[in-house]
Amino acid sequence: MAGSEAAWQAARMGVRVVLHEMRPATGTFAHRTGDFAEMVCSNSFRSDDDEQNAVGLLHWEMRAAGGLLIAMADRHKLPAGGALAVDRDAFSAAVTQQLRAHPLIRSVPGEITDLPETGHWIIATGPLTSDALAQSIRTATGADALAFFDAIAPIVHFDSIDLSKAWFQSRYDKGETEEERAAYLNCPMDRQQYETFIDALLTADKTAFREGETAGYFDGCLPIEVMAERGRETLRHGPMKPVGLTNPHQPQVKPHAVVQLRRDNKLGTLYNIVGFQTKMKYGAQTQVFRLIPGLENASFARLGGIHRNTFINSPSLLDAQMRLRTHPHIRFAGQITGVEGYVESAAMGLVAGRLAAAEILGRPADVPPRDTAMGALLAHITGNAEAKTFQPMNVNFGLFPPIDAKGGRRGRKDRYRAYTDRAKTAFTQWLG
Repeated sequence: MAGSEAAWQAARMGVRVVLHEMRPATGTFAHRTGDFAEMVCSNSFRSDDDEQNAVGLLHWEMRAAGGLLIAMADRHKLPAGGALAVDRDAFSAAVTQQLRAHPLIRSVPGEITDLPETGHWIIATGPLTSDALAQSIRTATGADALAFFDAIAPIVHFDSIDLSKAWFQSRYDKGETEEERAAYLNCPMDRQQYETFIDALLTADKTAFREGETAGYFDGCLPIEVMAERGRETLRHGPMKPVGLTNPHQPQVKPHAVVQLRRDNKLGTLYNIVGFQTKMKYGAQTQVFRLIPGLENASFARLGGIHRNTFINSPSLLDAQMRLRTHPHIRFAGQITGVEGYVESAAMGLVAGRLAAAEILGRPADVPPRDTAMGALLAHITGNAEAKTFQPMNVNFGLFPPIDAKGGRRGRKDRYRAYTDRAKTAFTQWLG
């Protein structure tokens, strides 16, 4: 995500770019192709609300800045209520086509195993940085890269879902069209079914870490079994919350819990189980997930998985321009810097590409103001976060400078609108 956006932004500013990609010659367990910006976890860019949501504001800023990834997401979006979900294969193919067609971008296959000594570089290798390059980064920084474990949610074939039990509805009926409001499938559970499901989760065979391998989970992407271990009711207050939904098969009965599936491709043939990242072994997954009403005969296009994510301690290693302090000809961008999520990663690639191009062209290289979503996220990873406890972070209004509550803006909606209004003004001025 970040490397694709960085290349696009730098080329749009008139700088020649060489884009290195190790796939498919050197693959990862999660990727299937050699296309750029391949989505391997969710197919969602999350909320597209640019007035009440920080990630939606990030969408707005990327559109304003001519972002490639947000443009391709808009072109290949799927109905998803208030979220921006995409047909993942069509999306990455479109990004790849645009980058390869740009006259100032040259794509070079092959793995980079060492940090380069000269030139202008952006390292945007994401959470699955190869072992060789990760070791080179550790050697250059004199600090160990931090690591956490991230998990992938399973994808189900639509025609294997029992629609006599499941129903179409977006939570709170969000979405402007009927298609958008029906972008989600819902599978209800009564109390006994929920308790049986939790028991199965807790006792299922799970992937074990290698000997001597330790890491923490990022709270925004916890495996469901880890959530269940934190308390039997945790999932009912998380991805399985039964609010904002009415079961048309039993409209008078309120479900005890609900499992949601979100459309994963334009054809509507695939649905991913929302929030169901997992580290269960494959055999256990099929047994446990088929306990969900409506998924008793589910056929899985992809089962969940777990992988090691690597990121650097950016607050201690990067300057305000995203440059490695010890090697200022190298910038880092994307999830390897400790931002979490497709949108955040792409946004940091957008900033890194612009800053690198401005430096090469001898132009002022001002970072986005802290009042903006990009600026707030950038400031967090390059100094505002506490280095000793640094962990991956999604964009959120808590990263922004506080809003003055004067003038009657005391409610949450008014406060969030004030954040976004201020950010849009600041971002527009920065672009100018």
